[in-house]
Amino acid sequence: MPIEIKQAAAEDVHLVAPVFDAYRVFYHQQSDITAAIGFLQERLNKQESILFMALAEDKVVGFCQLYPIFSSVSMHRAWLLNDLYVNEAERGKGIASALLEQAKEWGKLTNAKWLLLQTGADNTTAQAVYEKNGWKRVNDFFYELPLE
Repeated sequence: MPIEIKQAAAEDVHLVAPVFDAYRVFYHQQSDITAAIGFLQERLNKQESILFMALAEDKVVGFCQLYPIFSSVSMHRAWLLNDLYVNEAERGKGIASALLEQAKEWGKLTNAKWLLLQTGADNTTAQAVYEKNGWKRVNDFFYELPLE
């Protein structure tokens, strides 16, 4: 099954929202598709985030969302990979790695100095995926991917 990674536009939010909602439920939040659509729509309309979606057979099976941050010390842009999720049934197929690679390419395209993400100290499955894809643990919660 080929995976396509595509940058989501405002008109794609309804496709991503169910997976975004599942991500929130994974983190012990109440399901709320309407609020999920509104939240994602607002982020994209205000150009406050970049959203990539993974498609398999024209169905969204995963996504990642990045927020811009800046380093005053280095005077460079960076990106916070705030959200990454793949539907449970689709895990183990390289989708997370493809999304991480897209995030890395986006960082390079926008001349970012690094990408940063935060994960739970006990989320060893995700940590293994990050480390396999070249991310370096900064401490128990943060990983960094230098781009220079």
